[in-house]
Amino acid sequence: MLSSTVRLRVLGVVVGIVLCRLGWAAEQPPSAPAKEHAFEKDIKQYEAADQKTPPPKGAILFVGSSTIRMWKTLEKDMAPLTVMNRGFGGSQVSDVVYYADRIVIPYQPKSIVFYAGDNDLASGKQPAQILDGFKAFVEKVRTALPDVPIYFFSIKPSPSRAKLWPTAQDANKLVQEYAQKATGVTYVDVATEMLKDGQARPELFLKDMLHMNADGYAIWTRIVKAALGAKPDK
Repeated sequence: MLSSTVRLRVLGVVVGIVLCRLGWAAEQPPSAPAKEHAFEKDIKQYEAADQKTPPPKGAILFVGSSTIRMWKTLEKDMAPLTVMNRGFGGSQVSDVVYYADRIVIPYQPKSIVFYAGDNDLASGKQPAQILDGFKAFVEKVRTALPDVPIYFFSIKPSPSRAKLWPTAQDANKLVQEYAQKATGVTYVDVATEMLKDGQARPELFLKDMLHMNADGYAIWTRIVKAALGAKPDK
């Protein structure tokens, strides 16, 4: 058995260790706040614009990545349809789902045009993840807007991402099969006319060979209007 002297020494050591640890914990700085979502600034800008000029309810909402954001002639191209552009560059499907409560549902749109997915593939995500993300978007919207039609625009081919095109086709196929069974969901093929001999047509793109130029958007305009039931331009 330990002598009383030894026991006291051991107890003193233990107490000292505990006090040191308590003191160390007390000196630690508070936990850092959660990192702000990458696109929070873009969303806040939209919200500020909405406060300044309330958007019309019942418009056709275009939402998604930079292909939507950079469609500067959207309102003119879609006339006489009333449309809104809520694209934010670099976004993935999950980002659109994340912000649906703020830049989709509050507008009570007549219908929704959804474009995202190519950034997902570029980041290494798989086709099944794009499908799951889009399903999540549909489900989230349906909880508040059960009857709004949703149009998924196929992932486009881009010369700068030619290696990803086979994977993009797989993702498009998955979404197309889902849309055929889902109520109020339409898959719109905007990719086929952007191909020649199975490759993206470079004349439809800006110098970065990723984003479309006016000729590319002209193709989309015609396809979109047809999908939305608008009368063709004369």
